[in-house]
Amino acid sequence: MSIKNAAYIVGAYEHPTRKADGISLAQLHADVARGAIEDAGIPRDMIDGYFFGGDAPGFGAFSMPEYLGLDIRHFDGTDVGGSSYIAHVSHAAQAIAMGKCKVALITMAGRPRAARIPIEVDLAFLNNPNIPEVASEFAYDVLPFTGYAMVAKRHMYEFGTTSEQLAWIKVAASHHAQHNPHAMLRKVVTVEEVVNSPMISDPLHRLDCCVMSDGGGAIIVAAPEIAKSLSRPLVAVQGAGEAVKGLRGGDVDLTWSAGVATGRSAFAEAGVTPQDIKYASIYDSFTITVLMQLEDLGFCAKGEGGRFVADGNLISGVGKLPFNTDGGGLCSNHPANRGGITKIIEAVRQLRGEAHPAVQVANCDLALAHGTGGSLGVRHASATLILERQ
Repeated sequence: MSIKNAAYIVGAYEHPTRKADGISLAQLHADVARGAIEDAGIPRDMIDGYFFGGDAPGFGAFSMPEYLGLDIRHFDGTDVGGSSYIAHVSHAAQAIAMGKCKVALITMAGRPRAARIPIEVDLAFLNNPNIPEVASEFAYDVLPFTGYAMVAKRHMYEFGTTSEQLAWIKVAASHHAQHNPHAMLRKVVTVEEVVNSPMISDPLHRLDCCVMSDGGGAIIVAAPEIAKSLSRPLVAVQGAGEAVKGLRGGDVDLTWSAGVATGRSAFAEAGVTPQDIKYASIYDSFTITVLMQLEDLGFCAKGEGGRFVADGNLISGVGKLPFNTDGGGLCSNHPANRGGITKIIEAVRQLRGEAHPAVQVANCDLALAHGTGGSLGVRHASATLILERQ
């Protein structure tokens, strides 16, 4: 069943906080839900579907609808890390097409900074000894930055990619973040500053890594007849894809990700090509994450990512493919290691013409949002959305 034109994003809201002192996790969810409801201009009692990930307090399906005052008839607790919320939009569109619900709310929130949760604790799931494959890996304590460093090192070995080319991704993000009053890092940086920042895990430097923040966001997806009755720009869900990739018992190639499959599915369903995309929201846990996804989604050939991102080609108004115009995870925020929902929100802003004027893409009518969850260095999920302004 195709979801093309089956549902529309009618509400989107991002929490402005980057450190949620004095705000509970449940309250963050409530804040972003309220913001998305107000953005959509609908009454709360219209919401009959709720979608959530592992960040939802308690048992999400039990706790959050009650806390938010929702009377739902459909729910989905899919949790694939940072890609969960992009998958949720696809799942919501499918549920709406099947008549399971008409208005779906998706919320995400986290507060690791306020709670002072060390990264090795927050991401312990990657080394969960209950996962069968992890038994032979646990002793090596593979954390995200070491896993992604392996990916970057392999890409450099296979294709000649350089640290300077990776740095251009951070440079582009910083050019956009300077216009975002909520961004954690608003200073425009140079390639030299990136490659001269402290080494975290060779070849990744500090400025190759995303920020760690509190915050969150919410999305409302609605049936076509409801979307067309609202005084909001029409942002249609046109295509989607989901896939996972693991180490495959040792038969692993670190030069590609599950994005190869998700991009293929999403573009085929939407009936468009990468060359048609005006704006791309790409999950940016690390600079190498972006470079890999650009290749795997088809924006350039495998091995050409370094040359594709160089010389400002990702900067809005300058380059061939504007990306992450809010500053992304590299500069703005990366709430609780689940930055995927912010990718949808900024894509919606671009399609509505509501991005900051300095980074708004001219005539932006087709956008992509892509997320990864887990670690490209071990096992991960990918999800891709194609969205269109109608």
